[in-house]
Amino acid sequence: MRLDRGTVKLSLWVLAGSVLLGASACSPTKESTLAYPQAERSDHTDDYFGVEVPDPYRWLEELGSESTRTFVEAQNALAQPQLETLPARERLRERMTELWRYERYGVPEKRGGRYFYEANNGSQELDVLMVADSLDAKPQVLIDPNSFRDDATVALADWTPSPDASHVAYGVSDGGTDWKTWRIYNVATGKDLDDVVGHMKFSTAVWAPDSSGFYYSRYPLGDDGKADGSAKVSVYYHRIGTTQDDDRHVYSTAGNNNYDPYPEISDDGRFLILNLFEGYSTNGVYVRELGTADAPLIRLLDDWDAFHVFLGNHGDELFFRTTDRAPNGRVVAIDLKMPEPANWRQVVPESTNALADAQLIGGHIVTQYLVDARSHVVRFTTDGTQVGVVELPGIGTASGFTGKNDDPETFFEFETFTAPPTVFRLDIASGETVPLRAPAGTSDTDLYETEQVFFQSKDGTRVSMFLIYKTGLERDGKTPTMLYGYGGFNVSETPEYKVRWKMWLEMGGLLAIPNLRGGGEYGEAWHQAGTKLDKQNVFDDFIAAAEWLIAEQYTSTPKLAIHGRSNGGLLVAAVTTQRPDLFGVSLPAVGVLDMLRYHTASANAYQWGSDYGWSENKDEFQAQHAYSPVHNIHSETCFPPSLVTTADRDDRVVPWHSYKYAAAMQQAQSCDHPILLRIETRAGHGGSKPIWMQVEDYADQWAFAAAQMGMEVPL
Repeated sequence: MRLDRGTVKLSLWVLAGSVLLGASACSPTKESTLAYPQAERSDHTDDYFGVEVPDPYRWLEELGSESTRTFVEAQNALAQPQLETLPARERLRERMTELWRYERYGVPEKRGGRYFYEANNGSQELDVLMVADSLDAKPQVLIDPNSFRDDATVALADWTPSPDASHVAYGVSDGGTDWKTWRIYNVATGKDLDDVVGHMKFSTAVWAPDSSGFYYSRYPLGDDGKADGSAKVSVYYHRIGTTQDDDRHVYSTAGNNNYDPYPEISDDGRFLILNLFEGYSTNGVYVRELGTADAPLIRLLDDWDAFHVFLGNHGDELFFRTTDRAPNGRVVAIDLKMPEPANWRQVVPESTNALADAQLIGGHIVTQYLVDARSHVVRFTTDGTQVGVVELPGIGTASGFTGKNDDPETFFEFETFTAPPTVFRLDIASGETVPLRAPAGTSDTDLYETEQVFFQSKDGTRVSMFLIYKTGLERDGKTPTMLYGYGGFNVSETPEYKVRWKMWLEMGGLLAIPNLRGGGEYGEAWHQAGTKLDKQNVFDDFIAAAEWLIAEQYTSTPKLAIHGRSNGGLLVAAVTTQRPDLFGVSLPAVGVLDMLRYHTASANAYQWGSDYGWSENKDEFQAQHAYSPVHNIHSETCFPPSLVTTADRDDRVVPWHSYKYAAAMQQAQSCDHPILLRIETRAGHGGSKPIWMQVEDYADQWAFAAAQMGMEVPL
């Protein structure tokens, strides 16, 4: 049964205890009748530069304590029965499951003449790793993570084939954690070797040129014998057939810094590239020649004033995409014999458009630009000659472009908001593109329209926004609207097919996605304009987007829901506390919500300071304190209906952010709009989630939003 048989109005009363979940047009002076779990408020305070800052829920940071576990259980006991009995929730769950059941393919990676890629036949919870001897040959299943655990919560999180295609190193995530355990799969025998490599989070396996083993980055062991995620990683080399205890130490950073080194190997196998990561604006790159005894470490890029990405090499000449003296990005070649910046050879100059990515494939530089957040792909020779624009099917996002310097072909996928990815083959020499694999019968481009509009933010900055809706939309201010945003870490919001968005569109809703400052849509300057002391610009952009949608009569406050995840969860929570009058529903997910203490959770969280700053710096503390959601929840305020979501195993944005925020919101709420906290178990930040768990998550969120807005959903 599809969503076209009758309608049901979701302003029906849903009784759970003494709470009423109905439309959000409630009296702002009426106190909440919802019996929230009692969360003890301590008198703990911290002194920041003479400012006493209360932190009454500091105890919730002790995730393993009995009191925190009791809090989690009580919040779920309150939220789950109400969410499960929302009028359309079960039907949304069923329909979203149907929408996810389509055949799909990933972009192939070519190694040793074989093609490796992920695929899903439409009925599998997790994608499966496949291999084929040619593009026309029948593929075989290599690794099926659906067999790891019955509930599919143990996932294939990463994989990389050896250069000779004889083995695949693959990382497994258990229960959504960022921690991965790596194994080695023998392609010929179809079995794992005995090798087990752990203590890894964000590193991949980088195979040696002779396929004898791989380089990787791992955390040191703490006193408890477990990997210490608060420390810096070091680079090691693992040889096939040995234990991790025998792995050879390759490199560690010295001194009092937070540089994390991650390895890469040049295509010709000559150079080990060490990418030193500290944040999202600048980095360092060191180089060591392999195969030469006692080869010196060359600190090639060590000024920490730009961000550099290694593309490949021609002999001693190394190619990089860089923001050095080019905030929109450019491509340069650096001769190791003359590495000074004055001697760099500019290959692709900076453009008026942001250079989002580039690859060195088949002796060409394949560049991917963003033109108002839409993909534009151009090929150059390595001497800088432009040889052609890659023809794309329309306005959307192209990504992938895997391959080596000697490959005559590469592969990419293209998607839009209303059509899932189609995989294409690109002939490097001719520029010809050919569709390779496309999902069958999943495009609804005729049913929906995608419009790009522009509005002015608070300071007059021009901001773009995508609007997606059913054809024939009437602008009467009554359309239920989902305003989604991120605005950080140089992440660009480009056209992307998501089943959750397809579900919202089928429900009759409008989807609005603005390209906020802090993202990468318009280059590094756009990114920097939404960081540290200027982070408020991101929130101002989002608020201006909401006000524009209302002024242009696309929607109205009671019909306007806001949603964001991670840094986007911060966005949603911050604007909820700043403008509680503007939004009809608030859906902050896995958000960074305590800005004064976010960096105390882990080493990788500390590295977010490139965007957020650190509370140890006075000016950055003042900026953070002004918008930090946990610290800007004021009593006697009527906040919009809110569903805060997180996961108990999230070790990227630890769940105590959401715990502290929800407890404070529940305590301060002055009207009968519900504030619910939904905590997923056996899940992490969101990566590698099985389909059933994603369906449960978004069925809860969309049903909650629909109920609060009195949304009529076709059933």
